[in-house]
Amino acid sequence: MSTASPSLDSAVLPAAEDHTGRNRLVILLLLVSAFTVILNETIMGVALPRLMTDLGITAAAAQWLTTAFLLAMAVVIPVTGFLIQRFHTRQVFTAAMGLFSLGTLVCATAPGLGTLIAGRIVQASGTAIMMPLLMTTVMTLVPPESRGRTMGNISIVISVAPAIGPTISGIILNLLDWRWMFWLVLPIGLAALALGQARLQNVTEPRKAPLDLVSVPLSALGFGGLVYGLSIIGEGHGGAAMPLWLPLAIGAAALAAFVPGALALHPRAGGGQSRPAAAATGHLKTAAAAPPAPRGQEWRVDRATATSKTEIHSGSPTISAAC
Repeated sequence: MSTASPSLDSAVLPAAEDHTGRNRLVILLLLVSAFTVILNETIMGVALPRLMTDLGITAAAAQWLTTAFLLAMAVVIPVTGFLIQRFHTRQVFTAAMGLFSLGTLVCATAPGLGTLIAGRIVQASGTAIMMPLLMTTVMTLVPPESRGRTMGNISIVISVAPAIGPTISGIILNLLDWRWMFWLVLPIGLAALALGQARLQNVTEPRKAPLDLVSVPLSALGFGGLVYGLSIIGEGHGGAAMPLWLPLAIGAAALAAFVPGALALHPRAGGGQSRPAAAATGHLKTAAAAPPAPRGQEWRVDRATATSKTEIHSGSPTISAAC
């Protein structure tokens, strides 16, 4: 036994070290990519006055650059869970950073507002995939005792990136044209995409996951309706044929229909009970259904049980030898 122990340790320890290094690289790459895409969320707020002047658009039209971004995220995020379960980590990461880089390129070369909004929607699709991918990967790879520290680092990234976005945007606008907000971000996105293709390893196994074709459009309509309704209320006006409350009402109705269907996809065992409660109920039913023991036998069983408990607590050598 003692002779085989060193060889076993030498065989196991290097594999654990390689596994830890791989996990750190995956989390670091996802963290840098998430910082880039979150930074892009708030970079447009300061640039709206410049865009209104250069493109000759109104404030309400320019606001759609932010509204369309939020709408796209609200539509794509509910589908991201299916993508993470169905495909490898590298494939999902490639889709996220590929969409983000493509949208950034479209925005940098946009001749007008319509193309710029389309590019922002493509950017938002990549951003919506990246954030759930980061959280799911961290919960999969990081052991429970280290998750607090890792989630703290992620919280710093999520908090700092949108805070410094307007500052970076203001510096760029003071020195360069507004298109440089996208030209400067594009190399970072492409570098993260290339590094992910070269170094990112698959850390999850894809499995067949059902896609509820009813819940997906309901969630898109519900979250999209709420985001759009709040945005037009913030602008202070609605369309001539659309009251201000109508998108909110449609979104609320869609979410009311979406929630029961989503809960029905994950029923709990035991007819509404949790699994431990259902198991305990089954044991109680089995015990209740068992026939009662005769009076003499019941006394002997109780006496034997009490004797065993006494021997165990007193540390009887008979029990120890039997064990």
